[in-house]
Amino acid sequence: MRILLAADPILPVPPTGYGGIERIVDALIRELRTRGHAVGLIAKRGSTCTCEFMSAWPGESVAGKADTLRNALALSRAVRDFDPDVIHSFARLAYLTAVLPSRRPKIMSYQRHTSPAQVRPALRLARRGTLTFTACSEYICIQGRSPSVAWHAIHNFADITRIDFAPQVPADAPLLFLSRVESIKGPDLAIAIARRAGRRLWVAGNRPASGPEAAFFRDQVEPHLGRNGIEWIGEVDDRRKNELLGQCAALLVPIQWDEPFGIVFAEALAAGTPVLSCARGALPEIVQPGVTGLFLTNVDDGAAAVRRIPELDRTVCRRDAEQRFSPGGCVERYLKLYAECVANCTVR
Repeated sequence: MRILLAADPILPVPPTGYGGIERIVDALIRELRTRGHAVGLIAKRGSTCTCEFMSAWPGESVAGKADTLRNALALSRAVRDFDPDVIHSFARLAYLTAVLPSRRPKIMSYQRHTSPAQVRPALRLARRGTLTFTACSEYICIQGRSPSVAWHAIHNFADITRIDFAPQVPADAPLLFLSRVESIKGPDLAIAIARRAGRRLWVAGNRPASGPEAAFFRDQVEPHLGRNGIEWIGEVDDRRKNELLGQCAALLVPIQWDEPFGIVFAEALAAGTPVLSCARGALPEIVQPGVTGLFLTNVDDGAAAVRRIPELDRTVCRRDAEQRFSPGGCVERYLKLYAECVANCTVR
């Protein structure tokens, strides 16, 4: 099968630092090619992913109308040049505009919040039965579904082959906050919980450079760094992330928003590291409370959850990641969907 994938023009595929969705696209391409499929990619200029066909977006502003039009035309040209059996986009829905009326099957994968109103214009343009939607969680599927539109929940995955399993860590191993260091991820709460529990905390992730989130970092996070066991790590690459996940007692990211998925949570489980977070968004689909992690709502029960970490088996965490969040399982679900979409469009 010939499959054309699209990723937003924000980060290269694969990313050099932060970039969860770009990692998903990169690993998906590698898995598909291993199974003998020909894969094309249209992504940010400078992407180095190995595939049979590569094209770069001409516009790098995802909000600009002119760049959106340029990118829609670029995707149409990529379809003409690569001639795929199916188009699978992780990029902006608007980039599919020029190819929506065609008979070719198109799959739009959502990694962010949506609604029926957001997808309705595309459905009006698309030839009936040729546009299918997936989402990284059932939580996002529920947001987009309507009586006339089918959505498929296909979870994101952790590239388990690149994450080392750490079956045990010292009793005094630190906690780890690993995410974007901004208010919706709860780094201030993670610091408060670690201090209340009397545990060390590593804070790793990319920090905002300007705007309200930069002020949040300056006021709510930075004053605690380098004091009372709170250590600033900063942004990390894949190698360093692997090391950190294998050296900590638990991943502590007390999210303060409805997370669409959160790849870092699956990555933590792959390392055998339990997850301490809040039961919002897709987290109840990822974490099995009392088995692979614990949910919390405030600093007090967060500290109580930290004290319960020894009850959680790291081997069980790894096994759960292998069974539910492996690249192979995800790719098989996508391949089944590709085949169904191609067959449906052929019949029509």
